[in-house]
Amino acid sequence: MIELKSPTEIDRMHTTGRFVADVLTELGDLADVGVNLLDLEHHARDKISQRGAKSCYWDYAPSFGEGPFRNVICLSVNDAVLHGLPHDYALRDGDVLSMDFAVDIDGWVADSARSVIVGTPATEDLRLVRATETALESAIAAAQPGNRLGDISATIATVAAENGYPVNTEFGGHGLGRTMHEAPNVANDGRAGRGLVLRPGLTIALEPWFARTTDRIITDPDGWTLRAADGSRTAHSEHTVSITEDGPRVLTRRPERPNSL
Repeated sequence: MIELKSPTEIDRMHTTGRFVADVLTELGDLADVGVNLLDLEHHARDKISQRGAKSCYWDYAPSFGEGPFRNVICLSVNDAVLHGLPHDYALRDGDVLSMDFAVDIDGWVADSARSVIVGTPATEDLRLVRATETALESAIAAAQPGNRLGDISATIATVAAENGYPVNTEFGGHGLGRTMHEAPNVANDGRAGRGLVLRPGLTIALEPWFARTTDRIITDPDGWTLRAADGSRTAHSEHTVSITEDGPRVLTRRPERPNSL
């Protein structure tokens, strides 16, 4: 069942979204050569504790993971793209780091992800990250009242095709609000003009992610981390968005910085 949120409830989700955005901004600033993934995990834990928030990941045990997940953020490096289990790894020059973060504040959830390049970026990695960001912005632009869910999915797939990236449809966006995963599912490929009509009050997480040369994924022995099956580099971008009478409202928007990732 899809639960439409009131303007007041969306404002509360926006409060959570601002916190999520601020933490992801801080983590992006901290991610540098030699920094351990566990340091980033502990920074996120500290911020959650200070805010009195609740991690949506801690003790999460869905069918697609070997639960329970005992971390507060997903950190995925290079060919890893989703559900990365933080572990003892020092970031290296040129690594692509994807960070996915979701919390609950006063009963309302927000979810966002970003990919950053540590140190010196390779041109192809920069292009890959930018493609997910472009796809996300295109998806947001398509999230207009009266449009359909397929319009969002189709625009993500179009950006992928324009950049020569295949699209995996096993994992994509989703509804959220009182919990992290609610109906509907939002695939990263689909047909325009098809699917659910977008109505004001709908809140969804849009999350295009691409691997450079494959649409297949494999799961690490840790039971969580998903990697490109051919070992190619990956990237992931995500925002929580509400549909309003006036168009899409991004609830996890980070402050813009010139030439930043």
